[in-house]
Amino acid sequence: MQIFELAEEQIPDAVALWENTGLTRPWNDPYADARRALETPTSTVLAMIEDEQVLATVMAGHDGHRGWLYYVAVDPQRQGSGLGATMVDAACAWLAERGVPKVQLMVRSENTAVRGFYERLGFTDLQILALGKRLDAGA
Repeated sequence: MQIFELAEEQIPDAVALWENTGLTRPWNDPYADARRALETPTSTVLAMIEDEQVLATVMAGHDGHRGWLYYVAVDPQRQGSGLGATMVDAACAWLAERGVPKVQLMVRSENTAVRGFYERLGFTDLQILALGKRLDAGA
């Protein structure tokens, strides 16, 4: 299995994975998120593909200082097999290649099960509160 940048025609498969793993929300358009990430040099969507099936993804982007990870997803039948760690490592490498010195991610407060996964990968609670504001209905 290899990791590739997601191709435009694979976006529906990635979105299906994100929906299947509970990562999407009605107020975000995951198709637009994926397209936006693939259109700019400061972001990407990496995917692990096997037999033309998207098994795992991670979206990575940066502002030059902080890298961010989004849509870290692994096919539920393959969870626990190391694919998630492999994808996070690949995204961190992608960011490091661009000179980004740190990486962060947000975990929804109700998603307590995934905290241990990220802690095992070296992520720590930054003791910050993330605030947000919507600029348009589709952002």
